[in-house]
Amino acid sequence: MESSEFVKKFKSWYLWKNFLAMAAVVIALCLGVKFGLDVYTHHGQSIPIPNVKHKLFRDAEHILNDAGLEIVVSDTGYVKNLPPDCVLEQTPGPGERVKEGHVIYVTVNSPHSPTITLPDVIDNSSLREAMAKLTSMGFKLGMPQYISGEKDWVYGILVRGHHVMAGDRISVEDKLIIQVGNGKRDVSDSVDYVDPTSPDVDENNGNVDEFEVVSGSETTEPEHTESNKTTP
Repeated sequence: MESSEFVKKFKSWYLWKNFLAMAAVVIALCLGVKFGLDVYTHHGQSIPIPNVKHKLFRDAEHILNDAGLEIVVSDTGYVKNLPPDCVLEQTPGPGERVKEGHVIYVTVNSPHSPTITLPDVIDNSSLREAMAKLTSMGFKLGMPQYISGEKDWVYGILVRGHHVMAGDRISVEDKLIIQVGNGKRDVSDSVDYVDPTSPDVDENNGNVDEFEVVSGSETTEPEHTESNKTTP
């Protein structure tokens, strides 16, 4: 191909028309992807999250649904002074801006106080050990009750005046009263020691010594008989 023919084809309108068509297609695709993603992701659109803390769950659900948001319970807690099924926390927090359809996770108030399993501290630990273990687990402790027994030894635990055992589940709102020894023995636990009054016993074989001591000796006088003599 001569150079003059190549220049003629390069300058032809047909070739440039194809180039322009290809460029228009590429630009249209780029714009379509950009605007399509914006529509799909709601680009530039955001919703302020309403405050639903301390509202009942059913009320919070209506508020968030009306705002175009979803609600999901992620955890439960317990606050004594708030009603059951009340929203304690929400994530994200109120006032933050999110896209429509975003999920709001909430923590609701439990109708019952949580319970903890009582560990094995009865007749198995000192007062200090028991108090350290129970408080670290979240139990509430009242003043210890001292009873007769070994000093500072745990003999029992009372909850609302009743004895509890290891493995029982106790509410975190209840106080535990530890029964601990005061170092004094009860009168009923005393033992009377009585000295033996039996005869002497041989320590080696346990036989009774039957030897009898005689205070004096007895003598027997011989009898004298007189013979009658006859004279011849």
